[in-house]
Amino acid sequence: MKKTHIIILVIIAASIAIILSTAGDASQYVSFEEARELAEEGNDKLIHVVGDLPKDSDGNILGMDESQKVMFSFDLVDINQEVGRVIYQEPKPVDFERAEKVVVVGKMEGEHFKAEKILMKCPSKYVEDELTEAS
Repeated sequence: MKKTHIIILVIIAASIAIILSTAGDASQYVSFEEARELAEEGNDKLIHVVGDLPKDSDGNILGMDESQKVMFSFDLVDINQEVGRVIYQEPKPVDFERAEKVVVVGKMEGEHFKAEKILMKCPSKYVEDELTEAS
């Protein structure tokens, strides 16, 4: 074999190894029920739960407790409309109240979900402009 063939084979083998190692670490999107089942099975990988923040008619988030400045907790409604309690060991993210959708990354611990990260989808600043132009 030529040296170039050997180098190409080594690059392909390294690429396959990298893909397989990152695919094993990928987390999955689940509901609170599935997160609970994974925790009961002893799965300790990080998982994603996508949901909406329940709000009252004034736009205030229901079930949010930010009495401690170093952590806060809130309720999240997942894709199956199940309400789950989320505890985040960091201060509340900026513009958390404006979020349309929230993704929490972490794992179930008992009856609550312990989030290590919170990802938010905030409303687009262009939506109002599009509505005005369409009128």
